[in-house]
Amino acid sequence: MSGVKPSVSCVFVCHDGDGKILLARRSAQARDEPGAWDCGAGALEFGETFEAAVTREVVEEYVAAPLEIVQLGVRNVLREDPPSHWVAVVFSVRVDPAQVRIGEPHKFDELIWCAPGELPEPRHSQLEATLALL
Repeated sequence: MSGVKPSVSCVFVCHDGDGKILLARRSAQARDEPGAWDCGAGALEFGETFEAAVTREVVEEYVAAPLEIVQLGVRNVLREDPPSHWVAVVFSVRVDPAQVRIGEPHKFDELIWCAPGELPEPRHSQLEATLALL
């Protein structure tokens, strides 16, 4: 795969500030792992700060503006199926649950608020490693 470079993604775990996290179920039209529950993410665009990318993506995916953004860590993600490599900069984002709704129905078909110890199945292949940074 000569010439292929890893991408940079801002991954975010939205929460209500009271112990519940927001997960979205990937729709049949999702790029990969349809039907899997996942937190949010999006590519960092050229010239964009992490906070601007997270804000843009949270509003696009969940319609809600972030109330608080905290960087949690960085992951080097290598996946064999499908083959992919990205650097995930992971954030915790507090949102108002009353504002949250599906903003990209072509990517997600259901949202759920749950405690980190009560996650639905099936889960995206990267979800547990991301949540370990919380």
